[in-house]
Amino acid sequence: MTHLKRNKIEKFWPIPRKGTKYLAVATHNKNEAIPLVVVMRDVLKLVKNKKELKRLLNEKEIQINHKEIRETNYPVCLFDVINLPEIKKNYRAMLSKSKKMIFEEISEEESKTKVFKVIKKKTLSKKETQLNLMHGKNIISDEKVKTGDSVILNLKDNKILKVIPMKEGKNVFVIKGKHAGHQGKIQEIMDRGGKSIAKIISDEGKVNVWIKNIIVVS
Repeated sequence: MTHLKRNKIEKFWPIPRKGTKYLAVATHNKNEAIPLVVVMRDVLKLVKNKKELKRLLNEKEIQINHKEIRETNYPVCLFDVINLPEIKKNYRAMLSKSKKMIFEEISEEESKTKVFKVIKKKTLSKKETQLNLMHGKNIISDEKVKTGDSVILNLKDNKILKVIPMKEGKNVFVIKGKHAGHQGKIQEIMDRGGKSIAKIISDEGKVNVWIKNIIVVS
């Protein structure tokens, strides 16, 4: 499926539900991404149409996470960076408190890194482990990392710059659920009914959030 009806788009898409009947869908990660053509045309308004976007991609004027892409429907996920080297601008996909994806302009230096949550681990040898990260990214590493922790990657070489453990005192961003888009600090992690819950001190006050719905960012 390359298109869907506008009234069927995910709630985090920051575009009106009224307009053209059909919209493009991402080539993969469909439930958690917005296709590049929608971001560039309807949100950032940096291109007028798909044809113009295709030309810019062919001329290597647009990158995602500092990598050249060719697909107009390439998925843009949370924390991804859109690089526009020709005009020297970079945008990071974030989530607003109204649970809509927004695109914040960031510096060139900030654009070189991205935070990923570790979803799973697989031991390959005594020294090497495969880390399965959010949005389907996998890397091989010898770093000591636990499932639920976060890693900050250098997007140029995929090297881990920092490991951020999921523990008390760490700053987190809520990526799903009732409190999505809010930030705070973990006060306590507790087990409730077989689920790990984090008690977070946020701008909403104290809230309890399922560990699965948060990512540690610092």
